[in-house]
Amino acid sequence: MTGLDPDQHVLVEIAVIVTDADLTPLDEGLDVVIHATERDLDRMDAVVTKMHGESGLTEQIRASDFTLEEAEEQVLEYVKKHVPTAGVAPLAGNSISVDRKFITRYMPHLDQYLHYRMIDVSSLKELARRWYPHVYNGQPAKGMTHRALADIKESIRELDYYRRAMLVEADPANADVNAAAKAATERFPI
Repeated sequence: MTGLDPDQHVLVEIAVIVTDADLTPLDEGLDVVIHATERDLDRMDAVVTKMHGESGLTEQIRASDFTLEEAEEQVLEYVKKHVPTAGVAPLAGNSISVDRKFITRYMPHLDQYLHYRMIDVSSLKELARRWYPHVYNGQPAKGMTHRALADIKESIRELDYYRRAMLVEADPANADVNAAAKAATERFPI
C-alpha cells in the first residue's frame, strides 16, 4: 500500500499463502506487484517512501505491468484453486483490518469470496502481552522487510508460535469446556 487510507492510497503489492488447518502452506504462495502512477507514489509519506525504497518495492512498482484488476484475478484464481468454495477462506495475518479495507475497496470480487471472519495474529500478540508476558517476550524475531509475502510467512510462523506456546491444550475435556462457559457466564452476565 502507498499508505493506510484506501480513499487516498493504492494497493501496490498483494501476496497470499493458503495453509491447511495445521498452518502447513499448500505451496510457495503468490506475490503480485501492482503498477502505480507517479502521482500515486508521490502521495506516500516519508516513512512509506523510505520503506518501499529500501526494500526495492518502489522500483518494482514502476516496472510492473500488472493492473489492480489483473492482480485481483490472479489472487482470486489462486485462492479458488486451493479453496473452491466461496465464503470459506478467512483472511489471516497481522493487523489486517487495514488490509481488508484495501481489499474491499480495490478487489471487491476477492473480498466477496473470502469469509467475513478474519484471523488477526496481532490479537493473540496483545493477549500474550497482557496475560503471558514470557510468551510475548519469547516470540520469534521478525524480519521487518515490509514485503507482502515475507509478512505472510512471518504471520504464519507467529501464529504457529502462539498456538504452541499459549494455546497448548489441543482438545480440552467437555467438563473443562462446560466449566469455562459457566464461569464466564457467571462473571459477565448479559
